[in-house]
Amino acid sequence: MKDRFKEILNIEGVYGILFLSFDGKIVFNEFMSHPPKGLNNGNWHTFAHALNGIQEAELIFDKNRLYIRKTGSGYILVVMERLAQAAMVRLNCDILLPSLDQIKKKPKGFGRFFKRK
Repeated sequence: MKDRFKEILNIEGVYGILFLSFDGKIVFNEFMSHPPKGLNNGNWHTFAHALNGIQEAELIFDKNRLYIRKTGSGYILVVMERLAQAAMVRLNCDILLPSLDQIKKKPKGFGRFFKRK
């Protein structure tokens, strides 16, 4: 998973990436330095539920920026400094989306042996 996000993490000014499933579970997180306090203790289920229907969002704070992008299997959250190249982050997310859409929950039971046509 880290290989997929490598290009985004290499953009100057990007602090880290968080990938959430639709039910708010942290699928992947990678930060250039130590992760922010309370990252694993946050109520991500409520946050993911609040994002329902949002395809793309950008939140700007005093010193940081948060870029959120919906994929086929969850949400990408990119934490970056305020003056980071948001267009470059957006472009890399566009390139990354097809590979992330392939990440789905694996079928269970006998259904995994049969394919629909």
